[in-house]
Amino acid sequence: MKVLNLYAGIGGNRKLWKDVDVTAVEINPDIAKVYGELYPEDQVLIEDAHHYLLEHFKEFDFIWSSPPCPSHSDWKRLWVAAGKHKLVYPDMNLYQEILLLQNFFEGKWCVENVISYYQPLIPAQEIANHYLWANFVIANYKTEKRGARENKEYLAKRKGFNLGDNVKGKRQLLRNCVEPELGKHIFDCAFKLVQKPLTCR
Repeated sequence: MKVLNLYAGIGGNRKLWKDVDVTAVEINPDIAKVYGELYPEDQVLIEDAHHYLLEHFKEFDFIWSSPPCPSHSDWKRLWVAAGKHKLVYPDMNLYQEILLLQNFFEGKWCVENVISYYQPLIPAQEIANHYLWANFVIANYKTEKRGARENKEYLAKRKGFNLGDNVKGKRQLLRNCVEPELGKHIFDCAFKLVQKPLTCR
């Protein structure tokens, strides 16, 4: 099964996937290097994931996308209100990708993002700290919601990663990655359960 893992980070979502041929796209070379060390069997591309999706989506059976979330996050709204962050437009690449996949991709797909400070423009399923858009039903999944002050040791243990001493920004990398069990749950829902599609035309 050919899988496209966009905005791959260190691959929290991918950690428990089995028997897959994964192409991972990550624009940051340092993060891509960490991903490559964790998953040497995957093809890792240092490219713009948004552009890569548009050019290559037809080549895959399953697509996972986790576009950057800071401009959507409620934390952004709070920091702006406190005068500590500059106000920016929400990054609409998120919704461009959902619309492309809804209307043109014939395989299974999931787009993941943070719970936003606004009502999502396209209805989403909410699990823990995530909004999820998909063309299959994601069965209910319970996990504890994360807190803002989790340290890197706690996150490494919770998510099952040992990143080594030479990796910079470990706490942020670990906070950004999807819980491996949730990534597996979503993948299993796409391919192992018979379900009615979420999106009907």
